[in-house]
Amino acid sequence: MVLRLRPVLTRPFLIGVAVVVAIALVAVAALAVTTVRRPFPEHAGTVQLAGLGADVDVVRDEQGIPQVYADTAEDLFMAQGYVHAQDRFFEMDFRRHVTAGRLAELFGESALETDKVVRTMGWRKVAEQELDELQPATRRYLDAYAHGVNDYIADREPGALALEYSVLALTGSDYEPEPWTAVDSLAWLKAMAWDLRSNMADEIDRVLATEKLSRSQVDALYPRFPFRRHDPIVTKGTVVGGDFDQTAGRRRNADTDRASEDPESADSLGDADERVTEGLSVKGLGVEGLRDVIGSMRGVAGVAAGLPTLLGFGDGTGSNSWAVSGDRSATGKPILANDPHLAPSAPGVWHQMGLHCRTVSDECPFDVSGFTFSGMPGVVIGHNADIAWGLTTMYADVTDLYVERIEGDRYLHDGRWLPLTRRTETFEVAGEDDPETITVRETMHGPVLSDVDDTLADVGERAGGGSTYGVALQWTALSPGRTMDAVFGIDKAKDWESFRRAARHFDVPSQNLVYADRAGNIGYQAPGRIPIRTRGDGTWPAPGWDPSYAWDGFIPYGELPRVLNPPEGYVVTANQQVIGRQYPYLIGTEQAAGYRSQRIVDLITRSSTLDVDDMTRIQVDTHNTQATTLMPYLLDVDLGSGYYADGQELLADWDLKQDSDSGAAAYFASVWRNLLARTFHDDLPQDVWPSGGERWFEVVRRLLNAPDSLWWDDRTTKTVRESRDDILRTAMRDARDDMTSRQSLDPELWTWGRLHTLTLENATLGTSGVGLVERIFNRGPYALSGGSGIVDATAWDAAKGYEVTAVPSMRMVVDLDDLDRSRWINLTGVSGHAYHRNYVDQTELWAEGKTLPWAFTQEKVDDAAEDTLTLTPDLER
Repeated sequence: MVLRLRPVLTRPFLIGVAVVVAIALVAVAALAVTTVRRPFPEHAGTVQLAGLGADVDVVRDEQGIPQVYADTAEDLFMAQGYVHAQDRFFEMDFRRHVTAGRLAELFGESALETDKVVRTMGWRKVAEQELDELQPATRRYLDAYAHGVNDYIADREPGALALEYSVLALTGSDYEPEPWTAVDSLAWLKAMAWDLRSNMADEIDRVLATEKLSRSQVDALYPRFPFRRHDPIVTKGTVVGGDFDQTAGRRRNADTDRASEDPESADSLGDADERVTEGLSVKGLGVEGLRDVIGSMRGVAGVAAGLPTLLGFGDGTGSNSWAVSGDRSATGKPILANDPHLAPSAPGVWHQMGLHCRTVSDECPFDVSGFTFSGMPGVVIGHNADIAWGLTTMYADVTDLYVERIEGDRYLHDGRWLPLTRRTETFEVAGEDDPETITVRETMHGPVLSDVDDTLADVGERAGGGSTYGVALQWTALSPGRTMDAVFGIDKAKDWESFRRAARHFDVPSQNLVYADRAGNIGYQAPGRIPIRTRGDGTWPAPGWDPSYAWDGFIPYGELPRVLNPPEGYVVTANQQVIGRQYPYLIGTEQAAGYRSQRIVDLITRSSTLDVDDMTRIQVDTHNTQATTLMPYLLDVDLGSGYYADGQELLADWDLKQDSDSGAAAYFASVWRNLLARTFHDDLPQDVWPSGGERWFEVVRRLLNAPDSLWWDDRTTKTVRESRDDILRTAMRDARDDMTSRQSLDPELWTWGRLHTLTLENATLGTSGVGLVERIFNRGPYALSGGSGIVDATAWDAAKGYEVTAVPSMRMVVDLDDLDRSRWINLTGVSGHAYHRNYVDQTELWAEGKTLPWAFTQEKVDDAAEDTLTLTPDLER
């Protein structure tokens, strides 16, 4: 059984809520308006805040974006906590319940499975350990932030904090939020790390695919990075004498040392009897053990899928970020761009804010603006007065799944039976009198995740050995780190060296850091705690009883790839491979295939006079690189004339742009979806049907050169062996029927935007399936351009439909010549309050590819000011 825990609320629960809400809205309309507006915060005037040392000004523009001015760092972060609580407290409260494994306290039994997953991994336990390892200043800032949050919520009833609490109260809930703590902020880092955890899902999918395929077949569906076609991030350099030397070796965009990219490598179907035993490097499992392992993997997949998607993970999740040097810009100074691709939500994951010490000094070193996470102090992505930085997911392999041989309360390792570590977790459940208790088991590798799935608890004793098989997770985020130190360190960095010193502590999640400064430098740094494997490459689960698969420490920070002022005059990251094979360590194998990154490189190198407008145009580029590869084959297919040829005629005149008003783009997307289905659905379990992102671009590209490959053959037609052209023809005919059914018989009326829509859903009450409740909190649908593997990365899942599953969650472009010429946009708005004017006030602009002015200097902030709220010390408290 695969657990599906999102949404976290059950339909019966929310139907009851809907009925009560409907009655309330009809019977007491005026009261409903009051209830909706009650949580709206004050943006102007004077408010007392106990603990402040001096007045703090919160200046907001038309979009409600706050710029905070204070005399001390502690006052600055206290005010940030207060403002975050004003705008987003329910979101903060929901997030901390997720990260603490306490959602069931809010939402009842329907959220219990989610809680069990989080408690099994122990996110909050690790956050508590991290607190003791942080620098004293970081501890002070976290405490000041918590103080500001608590001052805001202290004298307010839940209904005055968020509309969501009023809706929950209609069910009889008497929930009262607890005070905020520093650990609540740190635990959010675990949610970030989980959503950006790299290849754990791929490890599981590989095993599930072996129900129908051999290991060699599965490996063919995970092709290596195409170095001959696409650049890695760092094109030269390696480790020399214990330090990374960016000048060593030769440039590697054509890595001739790598294995041949023989298109026939995707052709072999392998031996039908070669199964997961080889894939796991596990000997002697036998048929029953093999079934246990596959069942455990399916259970772990359900466990992983069950967590609420707070940031977003999966195919289509990633980011673009790049920087160009002054030699390539119109101003003579660097320009930096960033747009992280994450799961959409209402409100969006980011909160824009500026944090300014009125006088910058060692005691108050912050003058920074950018994108923040509500619930966490500091700026995560943005710029200060001297530097700018962006983040993209590195897809470093920081997780490994271990198949554990378990017998009772012990597990096998290196020929010895060792005791499982056990702990008890107790859950309070809303609506239930008695709490629920589970026992969490751990091996030396980590928690046994497969225990969370009840269907795996009674796998059964095996004849002879009496062993069962579980799956344990080893993950860098389950050890305490210092990422919070890194956030504050980057916020106050003044140059490349101070930036790198701060990045040293960016333990998890492992992110590509792109850098630019006002002195004219651009750079790249790979940070993170990345394991060194003594055996294997982390692509398949390992046998936990074999010590040769252990981790042997982590790549030293000084040996991680970096580059300062590369001769190309640009740094481009779009989740592609970090560096070529000359590098002595394995960072990961599941990076994007480079279609987005190479398109960005191509656009950058067309001009030496790029400005901010050029960079924003690149961010919304909709050119479909996959179409460049596939189009010649599609146009060569003989569809005759008339009905089925209509779509092909559209393609003949297509500019290859995946724009929302394009009929050809819609038809091509349908062809692509049907091509994947016709080629791979017969070969794979439904759990792992192709989603259609960059990996599948590369799989199909290689396969197109093998027209008679058995991959093209449809296993369900026993007496016929299909070829490439047969499948292409069928996919195009399917697409014509699909478009006729979904849109119109007339191809002139087709548009991509009618298929490719975005609905912004509230992560809790907005995912119920109950129309009344959803209409309160959700927004959309919006017709979007772009798609998977495109620079304008509005991803969709070809196994499920055309709806948008991941988006550029924000866009920013920083002009290091004049910071006030910088631009930014958020997916939604700064407010988390439904019906507030800043709830989704940026969404239409975002959908149109537009951006807003980003004022930084106080003069420009004052020019844009709409409201000023002064927080003043409360001397009586």
